[in-house]
Amino acid sequence: MNNDNAACTTRADCEALDLADSLAPARERFLLPDGVVYLDGNSLGPLPAATVARLDSAVRKEWGGGLIRSWNDAEWVTLPQRIGGTIATMLGARIDEIVAADSTSVNIFKLLAGALVLASRQDKPRHVILSERSNFPTDLYIAQGVSAALGGSYPLRLVADDIEAAFDEHVAVALITHVDYRTGRMHDMKRLNAAAKKAGIRIIWDLSHSAGAVPVALNDCDAELAVGCGYKYLNGGPGAPAFLYVAHALQHDFPTPLSGWFGHAAPFDFSAEYVPAPGITRLQCGTPPMLAMIALESGLATFAGLSMSDLRRKSLALSDLFWSLMDASCEEFGFVCVSPHEHASRASQLAFAHDDAHAIMQAIIARGVIGDFRQPNLLRFGFTPLYLRHTDVWDAVNVIRDVMQSGAWKEDRYLQRNIVT
Repeated sequence: MNNDNAACTTRADCEALDLADSLAPARERFLLPDGVVYLDGNSLGPLPAATVARLDSAVRKEWGGGLIRSWNDAEWVTLPQRIGGTIATMLGARIDEIVAADSTSVNIFKLLAGALVLASRQDKPRHVILSERSNFPTDLYIAQGVSAALGGSYPLRLVADDIEAAFDEHVAVALITHVDYRTGRMHDMKRLNAAAKKAGIRIIWDLSHSAGAVPVALNDCDAELAVGCGYKYLNGGPGAPAFLYVAHALQHDFPTPLSGWFGHAAPFDFSAEYVPAPGITRLQCGTPPMLAMIALESGLATFAGLSMSDLRRKSLALSDLFWSLMDASCEEFGFVCVSPHEHASRASQLAFAHDDAHAIMQAIIARGVIGDFRQPNLLRFGFTPLYLRHTDVWDAVNVIRDVMQSGAWKEDRYLQRNIVT
């Protein structure tokens, strides 16, 4: 862990850092509730200030006034590609290699099924889908579903750690999440891509906890396939459209298992025969949800004029500060940080293990510090540099200490579990 924040021993020290922060004006791009320290942007990004007016205009003028004409006049029909191009510039890809479409789960299905078709065409077909046991559940569920739909001929193999060691002649596709959703551990994408290519394996990367949080260089890392969501760090709103990436070299022959009409070469010819569109457009499926797409485009605008390197620098500074303050102020209460110390292996979040994690999290949320709980015993905190301040970190740790000292977390109301945790 970096100790650059060791000198932050008072709140005034944090105020000084905020005054010197070149990213501080970006906070005004969001509508943040008073009295809240939001450390859960890694689950749902907050509401961008511009989104309200943008959606109002879309509803009243484009939908209400333009009606169906807005598919052409407001250029709705090409918005998924334009959004994809914006995301591509953030992720080090060509602007024609990413499209916004569907959900992360649906996009995993598309890429996994397509990649398995490609694997079946090899001289020596491979049949194993490889992933980590700790992967986000939807990734595993989709892989299980694909395997079942194919009669079990492509079994899913799960490993506990060191996924690279499992790259063998039986593996067709590896489904890997770049950043672990619990701990924030980050894989070395370039190294794993090189190892997979040498072994004849394709990797599908899940970038849901990476896009907008850490620098990603898909082209430089020789990545072939990836998916990600739009509602976390990209601030697209609850249930925002996801995105998918297919490297340019693969696009022409990539199989499209969900051959919907928006992936057709000429959807408004209304032909009875499916002909895939050229390029990344073939990975679209049904009609795009236009209001959600517009909200996602507005969310992406919160990154305008900012560099991922500056965002990364600040996110690490914030998480380092949080960790050091937790060690200094809350060590006696039994919190154990399970996130990596090394910056190269850690994304933009921290997770602390505690036997009473759920109740503690509910108690601090009630006091305006919003993080989240992850099974079995983790308090998870995200550090989004667009709007978080060093003083927010200071205040959050003080709330945690107060909750622990007072024993407030032991109240019955904090023991109740909501459907969403």
